[in-house]
Amino acid sequence: MAKRKRRKESYSPLVTIIVIVFAIMSFYMSNQDIISNSQYTLNKNTVTTDLKVYFLDVGQADSILISNNNHNMLIDAGNNEDGPLLVKYLKEELNITKFDYIVGTHPHEDHIGGLDDIINSFEVENILLPEVTTTTKTFEDVLDSIANKNLNITIPEIDSTFKLGEADLSVIYTGTDEKDLNNSSIVLKMIFGDYSYLFTGDAETKVEELILNKNIDIDVLKVGHHGSNTSSSESFLNKVTPSYAVISVGKDNSYNHPSSDTINRLRKYTDKIYMTSELGTILLTSNGKNIEITNFKTNTNG
Repeated sequence: MAKRKRRKESYSPLVTIIVIVFAIMSFYMSNQDIISNSQYTLNKNTVTTDLKVYFLDVGQADSILISNNNHNMLIDAGNNEDGPLLVKYLKEELNITKFDYIVGTHPHEDHIGGLDDIINSFEVENILLPEVTTTTKTFEDVLDSIANKNLNITIPEIDSTFKLGEADLSVIYTGTDEKDLNNSSIVLKMIFGDYSYLFTGDAETKVEELILNKNIDIDVLKVGHHGSNTSSSESFLNKVTPSYAVISVGKDNSYNHPSSDTINRLRKYTDKIYMTSELGTILLTSNGKNIEITNFKTNTNG
């Protein structure tokens, strides 16, 4: 499949109108039928099937696939160039045809770049986005794909909960600061059997401080912001105490991610640190009692 050229983040004549429409849509279309506001603390649950969490290799970007008992969720979809490759891999290699949830943690190109391709190519039940907008062609493309398929946008509320198969998920944080999109990231916690997972998007220290009072003592940490020194503070890691840490990051990237300071802080808690830049796609498979970690190369990095 031919690679698609990187699209520049620029204004278009329709962007202003679309952003306004998105704001109105978001206000009226927040669909709380699929997300409960029961605000309970998630604990261990009983499971009978296996859970698979793929940290897909999309270079200096994020894309995480979670699958359990034919229920699928995709958290972010890499850069623009990654979209067609993700579609091909998900369809041809994993035989996925439908997503229960698509989550765009925040509207930066390295997280939502391929979302339009995903939405256009699969049956999608629910789309979760934070209540922020940006005037980029990438964001416009995502909104177009949502509108073209007559889908609703759900703006998740903090402490709301939902299920993916036998997995329990809760919204730990989501922000509204359009001047700081990283710190508007949707942060999710997942419980499956005896294990808990935290997916942080690009949330930085500011958000980490805000959620220290939450139940975030977990087993598997998706390290925030590609291992940048702006995330994974000492106080946060001391609360999270991860047994496993996964960093989605590009090899020889211009940002020098992950930061050596971040790695050193992580090593105080675990020596099980896995990076897509070194290992390719990383798969965590769990029956609720154990976690098996494998890695392999996938043609998903555009």
